Amino acid sequence: MSKAVVVFSGGQDSTTCLVQAIQDYDEVHAITFDYGQRHKQEIQVAQKVAQQLGITAHKIMDVGLLNELAISSLTRDDIPVSHELQENGLPNSFVPGRNILFLTLAGIYAYQIGADAVITGVCETDFSGYPDCRDEFVKSINQSLVLGMDRSFEIKTPLMWLNKAQTWALADQYQALELVRTQTLTCYNGIIGSGCGDCPACDLRKAGLDDYLANKNTIMAELLAMQAVTEP
Repeated sequence: MSKAVVVFSGGQDSTTCLVQAIQDYDEVHAITFDYGQRHKQEIQVAQKVAQQLGITAHKIMDVGLLNELAISSLTRDDIPVSHELQENGLPNSFVPGRNILFLTLAGIYAYQIGADAVITGVCETDFSGYPDCRDEFVKSINQSLVLGMDRSFEIKTPLMWLNKAQTWALADQYQALELVRTQTLTCYNGIIGSGCGDCPACDLRKAGLDDYLANKNTIMAELLAMQAVTEP
């Protein structure tokens, strides 16, 4: 029996990954991390969406220590989310160490339940400039976890080379476009669905959706061509 653990925030990307995983694996576990994030609604949204998708194995893990250590606009209410980059070239919404911690804990969970894969919705094509969303990083931490636990499993990133329009196409391919469009939470200000319309996450989400709806056939064809190339 094939098993997967999906790192699940209840946002557009992780929900699309979860929908795909349900089709690809016999048993799917979702793991959601509560790190004291700016938009606490994220936890409730993740629970609701997981229930809608029939996920019965959904773990909510308290990792509040990250909030104490990592200073970011997503961990501090008194730091407004900004479109401007910081002196280090990163957006102030970057939470240092977040994906290092999340993937490590998801890997431990996968070890315990005997899962074949950990799935995460990080992306290097249309992303916010976070260094822990890069393919190089994911491959590196995957190798470290395999070495450190002496058990082979794969961290899979189905969205790594997709732009946001293609990610919407992937959701549509699995008949989940409306679910992702109306029920997920991507907005940094905690507004479900279309969001606040003013934060970087909302800008990226809306631009991708507008592109997909305006060029649906072309973008779906691009997605299918990419999938044909990557199929074993």
